[in-house]
Amino acid sequence: MPSSTQKNHSVQFIEITDSNAGQRLDNFLLSLEKGVPKSRIYRALRKGEVRVNKGRKKQTYKLQLGDTVRIPPLRVTEKTISNTVSDFLRQQLTESILHEDDDLLILNKPSGIAVHAGSGIDQGIIEALRIIRAELPFLELVHRLDRDTSGCLLLAKSRTSLLHLQQQMVEHDINKRYLTLLKDSWGQEEKTVIAPLLKNTVSAGERMVQVNDEGKYAETLFIPLQQFPSAQLTEVVLFTGRTHQIRVHAKHIGHPLAGDDKYGQRAFNKQMKKAGLKRLFLHAWKLGITHPNTNEALQIEAPIPMPLQTFICNMSNT
Repeated sequence: MPSSTQKNHSVQFIEITDSNAGQRLDNFLLSLEKGVPKSRIYRALRKGEVRVNKGRKKQTYKLQLGDTVRIPPLRVTEKTISNTVSDFLRQQLTESILHEDDDLLILNKPSGIAVHAGSGIDQGIIEALRIIRAELPFLELVHRLDRDTSGCLLLAKSRTSLLHLQQQMVEHDINKRYLTLLKDSWGQEEKTVIAPLLKNTVSAGERMVQVNDEGKYAETLFIPLQQFPSAQLTEVVLFTGRTHQIRVHAKHIGHPLAGDDKYGQRAFNKQMKKAGLKRLFLHAWKLGITHPNTNEALQIEAPIPMPLQTFICNMSNT
């Protein structure tokens, strides 16, 4: 990723290299200026404060090799960005690597850690890894997982790999399978849920994702694996990758996720917590992709975290 030795409170001039050629201008700025509100960046684009080769460009402009981007001071307050990673997090992330080669890095993401910095979060997995693996010239998330979700997290080590994998996502060629625990049981048959999802609707003052005809197409397959008296261990296949898709679709069919404080059922969550569940039961279990360089099929499985394994074992014995 390009960098500048100048401070954030002064104008920066950055020349585009292979790592960022082809990237949208707005996405380039968002990735470069971590912690700056999106509204500030888009305002700078609208006002022409950001220039490419001394001229105005729209936010959708695709950067070209050799372009020079003028970036104005964007930070409204001086903020210290941490350049260190705790020994605990360093060890946790290093031990969670499932696969690595010249093009890819795949983690078994721990639950409770955000994938990137954001509101009230100074450092996520991507920021920490860029410090831990400072020798890598490029490292970017291919997709995201919710903070409380564990499992397969895919990162690209070059822009070519990133674009290749993102295209696979657009064309639904990535096989993403999750493991979850749903309220109650409906038997052995599989359930396909096709229900459009609308992001950032407001309910009781909280921003939510809801099933809404005005939303984007979303499709989820639920495959029952094991039944318990009040819950069902379920494999989930995602055909689209909408925000909170599994959680909202599960709620929509009346079988919310165990431990889901946002979309779940309070009484069920309380029951599961009493039985020993201390987190959202959602694990990105299996990931199937076409390798961006070799074009070979790559299948990755993230071992189920021990706390979830123990919980299921206890459920089976009651």
